[in-house]
Amino acid sequence: MAVAAYYEGERRIRQGQCLPRPPSAGEVQLRVSHCGICGTDLHIFHGAMDARVQMPLVMGHEMSGTVHAAGADVEGFTPGDRVVVMPLEPCHNCPACAAGHSHICHNLNFLGIDTPGAFQSYWTVPAFSLHRVPASLSLRHGALIEPLAVACHDVRLADVRAGDQVVVLGGGPIGMLVALVARQAGADVLISEINPYRVDLARRLSFAALNPRDDDLLATVLRRTGGAGADIVFEVSGSQAGASVMSELLRTRGLAVVVAIFAQPPKLDLFRFFWRELRLQGARVYESQDFAAAIELAADGGLPLDELITDVRPLSALQAGFEDMEKGGRFMKILLEVP
Repeated sequence: MAVAAYYEGERRIRQGQCLPRPPSAGEVQLRVSHCGICGTDLHIFHGAMDARVQMPLVMGHEMSGTVHAAGADVEGFTPGDRVVVMPLEPCHNCPACAAGHSHICHNLNFLGIDTPGAFQSYWTVPAFSLHRVPASLSLRHGALIEPLAVACHDVRLADVRAGDQVVVLGGGPIGMLVALVARQAGADVLISEINPYRVDLARRLSFAALNPRDDDLLATVLRRTGGAGADIVFEVSGSQAGASVMSELLRTRGLAVVVAIFAQPPKLDLFRFFWRELRLQGARVYESQDFAAAIELAADGGLPLDELITDVRPLSALQAGFEDMEKGGRFMKILLEVP
């Protein structure tokens, strides 16, 4: 029996039977194994995207699974292949696509938001969205490839290099992954996070970490950098406090990378950007090369991915998973096993 979890608005999730959609030409039907709760899913659960989504909506895009069936004209994938999905469907006609930046297509469809997602037994997606994962990578860890690809994209755009002094503002799942990837590139990383559990986790992962409510972030950065300031600051908190402090933390001609989605446009100290000749870089989702890099990093086994998985639950527990995630507390990533 195929099942799906449906968002029905007003913070309600209902699980029920569903009829899997057969793949059309150029599509592949997947048997979903695991799917994580993303911050964007939480925004949807809170009703922040009700004007955009079509209800009842099957959310979910941080997934892993296997190929179940392939439609006509699909080459290179056969039933049983282990895969993850890069959940972007660009128009291929807009100026961004024409410039080679289809990941920020002006008319982008995001699978799991604009179309049904992976919180269901069988998920039919465009074949071009698939990335194969090696047998050495568990499907449980495969569900972390999508957020890890975000981190790979952010670190690549920032051109992080060995010896760089990096500050990550926000130690949630994406922030922690950014820190891990930046450290893999050779950076010296400091994480700033207000959740005590996440500060402790960062320290267990051998990061320098602090709670800016308890310790002076600016003084710490200046002490670590001999008074110069950080080379790169990743703003992953989505808070006004983060937007305000990021320019204070940077060295002359340092780089601020905005990763978070802000609920409201934040205030920025543009005079500081002028005075120090700072640079500001937006970083949105990922490109195919970032998925490939994420798969390689995860498969190498050098990242402590199990430390980022707080819990693995059945799909029937999705409602409770959202409620736990919105409380913060002792949670990082909750994965759902899909029956």
